[in-house]
Amino acid sequence: MIIDFCKYDGAGNDFVLVDIRENDPQLSQDQIARICHRRFGVGADGLMTLGNADGADFVMKYYNSDGRLGSMCGNGGRCIAAFAANLGLGSIDSQSGRRVLNFIGFDGPHSAEMILWNESANFGIVRLGMRSVPVNSVSRCLDGWFLDTGSPHYVQRVDDLEHFDVVGVGRCLRNRSDLFPQGTNVDFIEDLPDGRLFVRTYERGVEDETWACGTGVTACAIVSGNKNLLTRGGDFKVDFEPTGTAYDNVTLTGPVSFNFRGTIDI
Repeated sequence: MIIDFCKYDGAGNDFVLVDIRENDPQLSQDQIARICHRRFGVGADGLMTLGNADGADFVMKYYNSDGRLGSMCGNGGRCIAAFAANLGLGSIDSQSGRRVLNFIGFDGPHSAEMILWNESANFGIVRLGMRSVPVNSVSRCLDGWFLDTGSPHYVQRVDDLEHFDVVGVGRCLRNRSDLFPQGTNVDFIEDLPDGRLFVRTYERGVEDETWACGTGVTACAIVSGNKNLLTRGGDFKVDFEPTGTAYDNVTLTGPVSFNFRGTIDI
């Protein structure tokens, strides 16, 4: 079976994207894992399908690199929005002149806005609307915080994050079944001299550090109050409005790149 795909990345968090609106190949877990394998496949942190949706431009399904269906992925949502825009989906906002898209993710409806797209460079900036986070769902846990921003995250401050054992410590925390029965993503943060917050993330499902995590930087912004964040893959801006009962109007803004398109016989 020949699969047509496109490869995108959001600040180094990379994905294989497949348009299944006319033909759904019904990929198995093993097939998705093979496609995402960095030695035997295309290589990616995850795979997403873009399907038809009633009342929205498309529906997004996200699969981790192990082939299992995942929860919401912030960078994935920004990448699939760019993918959809380049397929001609969405509409042009009459006031801003920017392309906007509405889609259904794992955690419900989302909107995205193409802040810019450079056709010759295959690069752009995409803003994604995230779900609100109730204040009472943010809890202290161990030496950090636990919250769900579409995916579960444990966030902890550390010193010298550049040299910190993100994979070793992150894997141990991710597998603390007494605290996280469904597992969790693990984020480590450190304040930088320039005022930004440095974030590194161990991702559940990928079972490794990724260069950036959209739901992760959103979680880190909420618990720290810092809206300007740096990951190994690039800079992000997270905006939100504390209302007393929730963090509302949450948006995630960052870079997206189109890498290449291809086919794979699976």
